[in-house]
Amino acid sequence: MLQNLAVRGWRAVGRLAAIVAVAVLATARPGAAQDPDQDLIIRSLKFEGNESISDLALRAAIVNTESSFFASSPLLRWINLGDKRRFNEREFRADAARIRLLYQVTGYLEATVDTVVRRGGGNVFIKFIVHEGRPVLVERLAIEGLDSIPRRELITRDLPLRVGMPYNRYLLVATADTIQNRLRDRGYPTAAVFARNRAVDREKYTANLELVVDPGRPAVIGPITVTGTQAVDTSFVRALLTTRTGRPFRQSDLYRSQVNLYQSGLFRYATVQMDTLSFTIGDPRVPIAVRVEEGGLYRARAGLGYGTNDCFRMNAGWTARNVGGRGQTFDVFGRLSKIGVGTAPPFGLSAERSWVCGSLATDSIGSRELNYSLTTSFRRPAFLSPSNAMTVALFAERRSEFRVYQREEIGASLTFNRETLRRVPIALSYRVSYGRTDADAVSFCSVFNACLQSDVDRLRERRVLATLTGTVSRQRVNNLLDPSRGSVYTLETTFSSRLIGSSRFSQFTRFVGSASWYRPLGEGVVLAAALRGGLVIAPELDLDAESANFVPPEQRFYAGGANDVRGFDRNELGPSVYVVPSTFVDSTGLPTDPGEVRVAPTGGNTLVVGNLELRLPSPVLPDRVRWAAFLDAGGVWDRGSRFGANAQIRFTPGFGVRIATPLGPARLDVAYNGYSRPRGALYAADAATRELTLLRTDYRPAGGRSEFNFQLSVGQAF
Repeated sequence: MLQNLAVRGWRAVGRLAAIVAVAVLATARPGAAQDPDQDLIIRSLKFEGNESISDLALRAAIVNTESSFFASSPLLRWINLGDKRRFNEREFRADAARIRLLYQVTGYLEATVDTVVRRGGGNVFIKFIVHEGRPVLVERLAIEGLDSIPRRELITRDLPLRVGMPYNRYLLVATADTIQNRLRDRGYPTAAVFARNRAVDREKYTANLELVVDPGRPAVIGPITVTGTQAVDTSFVRALLTTRTGRPFRQSDLYRSQVNLYQSGLFRYATVQMDTLSFTIGDPRVPIAVRVEEGGLYRARAGLGYGTNDCFRMNAGWTARNVGGRGQTFDVFGRLSKIGVGTAPPFGLSAERSWVCGSLATDSIGSRELNYSLTTSFRRPAFLSPSNAMTVALFAERRSEFRVYQREEIGASLTFNRETLRRVPIALSYRVSYGRTDADAVSFCSVFNACLQSDVDRLRERRVLATLTGTVSRQRVNNLLDPSRGSVYTLETTFSSRLIGSSRFSQFTRFVGSASWYRPLGEGVVLAAALRGGLVIAPELDLDAESANFVPPEQRFYAGGANDVRGFDRNELGPSVYVVPSTFVDSTGLPTDPGEVRVAPTGGNTLVVGNLELRLPSPVLPDRVRWAAFLDAGGVWDRGSRFGANAQIRFTPGFGVRIATPLGPARLDVAYNGYSRPRGALYAADAATRELTLLRTDYRPAGGRSEFNFQLSVGQAF
């Protein structure tokens, strides 16, 4: 009976396929000679009147396509560059039928297509004019056969085709597939869906549809067979599987098991699927076949690059997989940055004094020495569970933040990773290091009340920092590099205390949360929004001068730059203090030469940043070039600041251009910033005694910044 229903239910789909086949055979005969008089170049191909189907979908449905930009642009085609597509008269007559057929399949039975063709000078300009007509709407969509399924509403929720929508045959097939896949993910491995009735009333423009579901018999996982292993132990392959013999059959478990095999890095090919050769319909046990093909066990990698805040940089690494035969990975990775900065051999070339790395000339803290990092790690996958991994690492590094701090340390870390059933990764890490953080003395003085040299030296001492960090992330986007749909949520908490090994001057609790949303608004148009906030809490400590809530500079919040509030340069948003050599101070306590005043961002213990961006396709090369209009807002401030509350939110609108690259979109953003530099404390620095003297608490430098700020980067801002 079910077979008869299947034949009757999908008979119309078969007729549709036959129509398409006949059209293709009748209009595209292999070997047919092209009329030499019709050797025309397609300079323009446009669609008019299509509202329910996009230009992109229509272009994909026809044979004749427009020449590339350089070959079709009236201003550039004389250069004779670009891909030139030739006009095919025979296929053109069929293209109108293809468009009409596409509309009929999607519910517009009365759609008609007219064509306008203009020839001349070896060129052809084509326009398809579509009259969509009134669509046939789904009046009833009945789904039978789910009475015995618990919570059947979960099976029929949010189906691709619903009542009130145009009768799209593609969506009907997608609806049947969706129901079938949901049943197979709930323990019914042989579930099938058939169409029993598809009645269309052309006078009322309505369709009554019926789908019949045969869920089959519920089953559990049977014997699991693994083939293809050589160096890798078979028991390790089984440990990576998220299902076991005797558990209920779930199609998603097979998919997640296959993902685990690929993520181990040991296999160039892996499949986990039902063993159809050993399975009989109605059998309550489903045999599973795992087939793998092992990849290389060793890998070396290296890279070179350049960054405006890194100058030249390079990295290299080596990885050994399957150490000990249980899939463990041993990795060594090193990185150098700020190559060419400073004067220390062998990489110091004073490049910051030239245009090559000139942006680093004002960074006397983080860009005076080479930054480095060397990490060795040992990773154990399938730790207690196929969804867990444990990593142990040893590291030594020197890192810095532009115009803020430089951090040197050595240490070790232990990280536990787990991915939940809903594909939400959770990480818990314990990290302990011994090192020191160097920041501008004026920052210690203004933020931490450490104005005496003895207090500054104490805060710069080497000490133990131990942190316990937990991270939860939920990512649901359609493209990791350039998302147009979905959302990303992240929450991170870091705790440092003497209870877990930190020194007295390294105690704090830090919270950071972020969320991003992406919504398509039309063909190529995306609305993106992001929100990020942070908070640091630290205990009060006694210094020689007075007490202060000390948060290490590397744990404070900073904002401004290409990836948050683009109207400000990197770390420029938020509190700043100013320092001038004491030899350039007059009797009134003001600088005699404003050019000698140096800005020192101090960051804050509170952060709020919001972004709203509209991403649009460019009328020129829309597949490669996109535009963006954005509004960024944010603020960084210190709760309990010694100079009073300074919580301020700044808004900077702007416009940008994005160019698609294999690494993500390269972007140029121009943001408007009409704000003056913030008021802050002004200190005089005595070069001989290294003492700081507070001159003013509300100083603002003479001369403002440019109202337009340019940011160049790779990858979307969020």
